[in-house]
Amino acid sequence: DKLAPCEQSEAFLPHGARLRSRLSVGIRCVAPKNWVAYTQASISIDGNYYVTARALKAGTALGADDISQRSGDLLRLPNGIVLDPDLLIGSVTTQRLAAGSTIKASALRSPESILRGQAVRLEARGPGFVATSDGKAMQNGEPGSQIQVRTASGQTVSGTVLNAHTVLVLM
Repeated sequence: DKLAPCEQSEAFLPHGARLRSRLSVGIRCVAPKNWVAYTQASISIDGNYYVTARALKAGTALGADDISQRSGDLLRLPNGIVLDPDLLIGSVTTQRLAAGSTIKASALRSPESILRGQAVRLEARGPGFVATSDGKAMQNGEPGSQIQVRTASGQTVSGTVLNAHTVLVLM
């Protein structure tokens, strides 16, 4: 099939397509006659990314010395890689990372997160009062997330992670 000549066209990504190094691109003719065709394209986005400067154990708080900048095609990196060094510095590794490996967001947690089994302070707030008690986190949680906590008396309550030590329970 030969397509009619086109004076005005536009390229587009098919619905739901994500940028990858090889992908299908749509070409839509809007004048003088409407038609659509698809073709394969190879693209690259050169930029900076970060890798581990050495092997890191789980539980390591990342510092500037723990990461090393690299340059290359960002579309060839695995999904979920953290590209912003400001998001890496201060984060805590949740698994062992080999030297020179890219760093996925799923391999990091906030230094303000709570780990399952950790002793936490429960803070209950109501109109005109604040009460505190001790508890044990029953699940992991980042600041702002809801987790279950077992109180010293054995009761299970839900609360919002405030920081690495405190869970807020609203009354």
